[in-house]
Amino acid sequence: MKIAVIGSGLMGRAAVYDLARAEGVEKIGLFDFDKELADEIARKFGNNKTIAAKIDAGDTSAVESILKDYDACISAVTYKYNPGMTRAAIKTKTHFFDLGGNNDAVREQFKMNDAARAADVVVIPDCGLAPGMVSILAADGIKKLDTVKSLKIRVGGLPQKPRPPLNYQMVFSAEGLINEYWEPVVILENGRTKTVEPMSAVETLEFESIGQLEAFYTSGGTSTLPETFLGKIDFLDYKTIRYPGHCDLFRPMLEIGLASRKEITVGESVVSPRAVFRKVLEKNLTFNEPDLVLVRVTLEGIKDGRARSIIYEIIDRQDMATGLTAMMRTTAFPVAIIAWMACSGKIPDRGVMPQEIAVEPSFFIRELGKRKIELKIRES
Repeated sequence: MKIAVIGSGLMGRAAVYDLARAEGVEKIGLFDFDKELADEIARKFGNNKTIAAKIDAGDTSAVESILKDYDACISAVTYKYNPGMTRAAIKTKTHFFDLGGNNDAVREQFKMNDAARAADVVVIPDCGLAPGMVSILAADGIKKLDTVKSLKIRVGGLPQKPRPPLNYQMVFSAEGLINEYWEPVVILENGRTKTVEPMSAVETLEFESIGQLEAFYTSGGTSTLPETFLGKIDFLDYKTIRYPGHCDLFRPMLEIGLASRKEITVGESVVSPRAVFRKVLEKNLTFNEPDLVLVRVTLEGIKDGRARSIIYEIIDRQDMATGLTAMMRTTAFPVAIIAWMACSGKIPDRGVMPQEIAVEPSFFIRELGKRKIELKIRES
């Protein structure tokens, strides 16, 4: 099988690392606007199976020209390019998977369902961590219950050693972080969709060996879950995990307008507050120190007439031997697994599909284990 990866940033290089060591992968194409970076990543992570080339992800004609030679494509660039690249993949009859990051972009992709089905390809958006892996874990738990009363998803990427004042470091794009903290949040309540404010409903929770943490509503983590299980689950929500106090410190910066894209005049310059804020976050919260990822998916429901609960939990830490961060591992490995499954015939569906429907959970979970992403499942 031949798989293209577009984007050689942190997630792209982790996807290349995983695919280059996967059974049956003959060739990986790594494409980036920065050819020198792509060359470097191909040499370092590509296991002698990876070629590198320059591409502008916004040039759909150029994307088409490369994808015609590949069975599948993984997008590891910012979400704004995903709809255009999805069209290119459908035209070249190439399976397509991305890391998501924006609900509007995903909705645009789902409008291409008929075209993808006619091209005999599968397109699955939002295949990272959250949205991503957690949807497949949720689907596994839902299969084990006759009736699901509630599904609560809690996920966080954190520095192993928090630094004041925000006790946070950048583990993915600043634009993605601002989106999560600023865009509306969709949950299910009483079986119906409900929109709630981001960075609200702060709760406390604990993880073994980590201690007390907080979690609050953020956008995008549930992806298509509310729509898929509308009327089937009474309550469903997603919250992001942070060290205590983070929400109270960060939220006021957004409330005064630092997430706004509306340009303002500063001296003789016209700038977007959001663009400035993004650069400030990148400059001051990029420590490159060891990270960890926390995942907890909790389901409560009924099985064989009695109340049951199922908890999926992951504590993943940076792999010091490979240099891959926990966020890279838990975000890029899932999309690499799904792309490999599609090329191996293990995803028979065609069209634009939610992963909670298209991906078989038990096989996916076994693949996580092979990559030493340790999942604990507790049932009671």
